[in-house]
Amino acid sequence: MALDHYVSQVHLRNFYSSALGSLMHATRKSNLKSFPCNSESVCRIENGSTNAYLINDRAVEEFLRGVEPKYNASVAKLRVNRIDSECIHAIAGFVGYVGSCAPAAMRVHSAPLRSLLESSATILDRQGVFPRAPPSLGSKTVAELLTDKEVGFTVDPKYPQALGISTIIGRTSVYGNSPWDILLNDEPDSPFFTSDFPIAIEATSRRTMNWIVPLTPDLAIRIIPDLRLSGTVPDLSFGKFTSRQLRVRRADIVRINRLIVQCAEDMVFYRDNHDWIGAFIAKNRNYRIEAVTDRIPYGTGFMNISTQRIAPHQFLAD
Repeated sequence: MALDHYVSQVHLRNFYSSALGSLMHATRKSNLKSFPCNSESVCRIENGSTNAYLINDRAVEEFLRGVEPKYNASVAKLRVNRIDSECIHAIAGFVGYVGSCAPAAMRVHSAPLRSLLESSATILDRQGVFPRAPPSLGSKTVAELLTDKEVGFTVDPKYPQALGISTIIGRTSVYGNSPWDILLNDEPDSPFFTSDFPIAIEATSRRTMNWIVPLTPDLAIRIIPDLRLSGTVPDLSFGKFTSRQLRVRRADIVRINRLIVQCAEDMVFYRDNHDWIGAFIAKNRNYRIEAVTDRIPYGTGFMNISTQRIAPHQFLAD
């Protein structure tokens, strides 16, 4: 069986510590245990990229062959502001891959599908398709059982992964044709973290979230999604791409690292083991990204509108 990394090793190696050699520091949010590790030993699942819902069940591996080998060169181009289409494709493709295949992405994208199933079941229940439940379940309707959380739907996380992989070219185009802020970190005692889900969401006044993606301890990007590109024909020449370089202040670095920790599924990785890091992770660990769906009555059915947000999450293991 293939042992697939859902966060590319080439990304994680950029967070190796000179004090540890070919290792980086890691802390689990779930129990606050810290340990050194290498890129090979974390963020991996047996056959994690294999998806039986797709005709080519290893399709994403073919996509990655045009992304991962160009990661480091693309980071170097971003740093000196010599950005070309190959650079944009590599970084936007990395984001698209993580957003499809990481366990956090599969979990978050399962929630809107469950909401869609619940809405469909409620509509069918109103039409009399389902009988009432037996007396042992209170003779309730399906809609009542769903409302009372006595029944529910289970979504195979591989299905939203398949949807993500099948649309990865389109999403790479959207990310690469949206505006980017290239965030340069010149504070040696406050480097950027990364994680087992290195895509932090940032609330805005618009209808969507910005995505902040750490690339190295001293470089990150903010993708500002252009909603007008949704559903358009993919453009991998990235003709609409725009960017600006920003040297981030210490307060902004702290805020970005807070978001990275809160959005991590469990593991936070970092280059330097500064004294403040343990307390910082502990303070921000009880959060994760969740999908929230508003079900709005519309005609004889519903309109489901799903968004993502950082929500409190209590880990079971302390």
